[in-house]
Amino acid sequence: MSQKPKPSHGLAACPGCAEPLEPGDRYCGACGYDLAAVPAAEAGADRPTVAIGTPVPWPPAPPRDPGSLSTATQHPGDLPGTDSGGRDLPTMEVRTDGPAPAEGGAHVGAPAPGSPTPEGDFELAAPDPRTAVRADPAPATAPAAPAPAAAAAAPAATLCVACRAGRVDPDGYCENCGHAQPRERDHMERELTGVAAVSDRGLRHHRNEDAFAVSSTTLPDGSPATLAIVCDGVSSATRPDEASAAAAEAAGASLLAALPRGTHPQRAMHEAIVAAAEAVNSLAEEPGEDGAEHDPHRHRNAPACTIVGSVVAAGLLVVGWVGDSRVYWVPDDRSTPPARLTEDDSWAAQMVAAGLMNEAEAYADERAHAITGWLGADSYELDPHTAAFKPDRSGVVVVCTDGLWNYAEGAEDMARVVPADAADRPLHSAQVLVGHALDGGGHDNITVALVPFTVAPQGAGSA
Repeated sequence: MSQKPKPSHGLAACPGCAEPLEPGDRYCGACGYDLAAVPAAEAGADRPTVAIGTPVPWPPAPPRDPGSLSTATQHPGDLPGTDSGGRDLPTMEVRTDGPAPAEGGAHVGAPAPGSPTPEGDFELAAPDPRTAVRADPAPATAPAAPAPAAAAAAPAATLCVACRAGRVDPDGYCENCGHAQPRERDHMERELTGVAAVSDRGLRHHRNEDAFAVSSTTLPDGSPATLAIVCDGVSSATRPDEASAAAAEAAGASLLAALPRGTHPQRAMHEAIVAAAEAVNSLAEEPGEDGAEHDPHRHRNAPACTIVGSVVAAGLLVVGWVGDSRVYWVPDDRSTPPARLTEDDSWAAQMVAAGLMNEAEAYADERAHAITGWLGADSYELDPHTAAFKPDRSGVVVVCTDGLWNYAEGAEDMARVVPADAADRPLHSAQVLVGHALDGGGHDNITVALVPFTVAPQGAGSA
């Protein structure tokens, strides 16, 4: 049986779906359009409705190293353009082969984001939040009506800390490169009269599980009292960031309530740690909530943290702690010896106290930093440690988590990295100490509070 010849329709593409056609097609192979129903084109000159201009030449692809596994790509700054609002797109150099040039908050010793470390881990790509800067609002193209007072007081948009060009939308993502911006808790700073604190996520952790509370108040006699609380969430527990925040807030509030009433600072510190423990305990599931009130393992892995604090008041330096966060005393006169004022609740400290190892052997063991005391519903027994000192000379109190003291463990080591003007510039000095830990590798969250302790020459006493 012979096939009937297929008439030619004279169309290059289907009128229904624009699918390419062959001269002998009777129906579109994509959408089934009946090509015989297409009216014949009128004879006459071709009059295109859209003028075809000269195509814009695309620049040649950048050269590629023959040994590289990545393909050659174009980057946003290679061609001029405008954004959806009609503004010129920013032009900037984009690098994919290494770290961007160091800026104000960068640390020379830190590896490039995303590059492997000597231990084989990969650093998080999120940039240091301290590099964030404020961007001026985009210039208006036409005069606008006066904005309401509330709108006029709105802060300027924030520049992306990754590409340094795009503005950050309200959801926390860059409108230019899409990079999620650091969370507020990734880097925190606070300075008050007589105390300052800095906390940083570090270079390895995806969030900051440390927290602090710093404040000042007055005693009944009108003399000042300054306090600093630092808490370190236990990463192996659930919601460690919530635990540290709850503990710091509760301890700080307890001290602010007790000291003005005339409670002795050492007693006030003990009560503050108990209040912090109760706050962390409350984060665990309530009995009966999951029908497991008789389960002996119900509180296993409950939210937990360590705590350390100091109060400077009435010529006394009071410290309190549970866990392995520490307090150091660094005198202004560096010819006199510094001191560590706390003892860790840790496996290494227990081995040294029992005489089974010396300090060097204990802290070289992989179990060294396993803590034996913490705040949390699954802790063995709350045993707050407190001590009171009366320094006979001026100095600075360093309250910190192990994210710092791992890089300056001994009292002499800590004294070497504390700036000489720490008593006069506590915030700057806290920033320097955090930078020291970041330069050392930033393996953990880093938090430090500095409290200057001043002794008047005529009021000096003995310890």
